[in-house]
Amino acid sequence: MPNVELFILLAIAIFIIVYRKNPGENVYKYVAGQVGKVYEKYAPYSFRTVREKAVELGQEFTTRQYLTQIALLGGIAGLIGYFYFYSIIMAGIYATIAICFIPYLTYLRLQRVYSEFIFEQIQTYTTNVIMEFNTTQSFVKSLEGVRDSGVLENPVLADVGKMVEMSYQNGTIDESLEFFNAKYPYYMVKNMHQLFLQITKEGAKDSGQALENMSMDIDALVEGVYRDQMDRKNFHGRFLKFGLILYFLIVVLRYMLGEENYIAMLEIWYVQLILHAIVIVNTFFLLSGEKYYNADVGVE
Repeated sequence: MPNVELFILLAIAIFIIVYRKNPGENVYKYVAGQVGKVYEKYAPYSFRTVREKAVELGQEFTTRQYLTQIALLGGIAGLIGYFYFYSIIMAGIYATIAICFIPYLTYLRLQRVYSEFIFEQIQTYTTNVIMEFNTTQSFVKSLEGVRDSGVLENPVLADVGKMVEMSYQNGTIDESLEFFNAKYPYYMVKNMHQLFLQITKEGAKDSGQALENMSMDIDALVEGVYRDQMDRKNFHGRFLKFGLILYFLIVVLRYMLGEENYIAMLEIWYVQLILHAIVIVNTFFLLSGEKYYNADVGVE
């Protein structure tokens, strides 16, 4: 098996070169560090933003957790490649491709963490603005009270401060509401801002009942979002199990055909093409499910 030997020799050579270039340094740490530098240079701004917030919230994976993820995904993909094609080379290729997807999966997970954080901040913003308005009877003063209360964190805190500035500069709240609605397209934000816009335009009227109804609507929306989060989490576990089962249905096919017949079929080019297609379709199915599970929380 000259191809297998060549592959092993190349892997050993790469390891030796890296080790010789960095004597005394952990090779895994060196590789991880180099990958991190490249990703930091070319990663989209949104990734850096969500990662910084995840680190701040203590939700970022440790090095051990990332290594476990690499070993798990690479191992499963390698087994799939070998069971499908009886080839160590193909197993190595599939394992490498699977590991290359880890940055994307990391982005999806961190995006969910960031989205959950923003939703909690928006819930805090809407609830506290309503409470402040009951005291001040002024939307801008309410914003100032929430901004200075210490209950908000950036980026929502900075955007509330910008709303205050825009309101004073323009003499109206219209543009500031449009700015916040566009940046945080949540139902509770749009509904609450529409209510305050009506109160402002219609003059001084008793708004207590309307605000109380709005608070109840916000509570209902929040409850619905958290229920959806729980449903997604329960669905996610079952979905991953189902997706992995689809990959290993090939074991059933091998059992039905017999080992010799299956190996003989692998010599046919279009059989290999079909097997690759099965892996690609199953992978797309799993990635779509991961994207849905980590989708923005509470956003339209």
